[in-house]
Amino acid sequence: MIILSGGTGTPKLLNGLREVFPEKDLTVVVNTAEDIWLSGNLITPDIDTVLYLLSGRLDSSRWWGVKEDTYRTHEAMKAVGHNEVMMLGDIDRATHIMRSDLIRNGHTLTEATNQLCRYFEVNAKVLPMSDDPVSSMVITPEGKMHFQDFWVGKRGEPEVLEVRQEGIEKASISPAVLEALENEDEVLIGPSNPITSIGPIIELPGMRDILKNKKVIGVSPIIGNEPVSGPAGKLMTARGIEVSSCGVASYYSDFLDHMIIDERDVVDEQKFHKYDCSVSQADTLMKSVDISSELSGIIRDIFRNM
Repeated sequence: MIILSGGTGTPKLLNGLREVFPEKDLTVVVNTAEDIWLSGNLITPDIDTVLYLLSGRLDSSRWWGVKEDTYRTHEAMKAVGHNEVMMLGDIDRATHIMRSDLIRNGHTLTEATNQLCRYFEVNAKVLPMSDDPVSSMVITPEGKMHFQDFWVGKRGEPEVLEVRQEGIEKASISPAVLEALENEDEVLIGPSNPITSIGPIIELPGMRDILKNKKVIGVSPIIGNEPVSGPAGKLMTARGIEVSSCGVASYYSDFLDHMIIDERDVVDEQKFHKYDCSVSQADTLMKSVDISSELSGIIRDIFRNM
């Protein structure tokens, strides 16, 4: 199975998927449009969350960073006026240094990620969506800013006028992802932000056409008219997409076969049928591994019946 992933909602689901499926059978294609160079190193937040989860290192109280990490380097730089938009832990920073060193020595992001998987003894395949740079840029009344500056630096507070994926037209689906898509028919879209987490993956040239020929299940990150977490509501509104599970389905409509929405949400099957998409309900909040595993079992059964 191929899982399209961002950095929070989908890793929660991965926590259950690896209980239901052999981890070696999971291929996680991860958003890289939120990557940013910081203090001389490439930070890949969504990839790192997946790597830390699958290697047992993730701080699951925050769903980012390394558990029990320290911040002495960050604090030392801050003390002399070097302010980083993201608070990086010391162990986490070691990952960024290793990745960046590999890239400076001519390796692709895919190759660097594969090496980190070996370091961390991760059995699943973790693949960047592309080896080419793509950046999610948010246009606000204060000007254009990188997603990390908007979400972390500005705490997501500015009004969002527009969201752009800069570099997407020139970017290519990585060869490793293309190979995985040639060998797998089942694609799961995790409950990550549809605009800045899943959007960059599916907007890569040629990706939507490939997905039309796959069995695709999506898990909605929206309950009612609110995202479970993060700024998805603001970003969807800026794109003219209704903030609802139906709105998410409309964005995925040219390839989506089935949408799982939360059991607390309201089902309007006619709206989903308009997008040629069936719908079912389950607990998608995943407040425990058991709930995530139960949802993963439902996903397994839906794929078997498609």
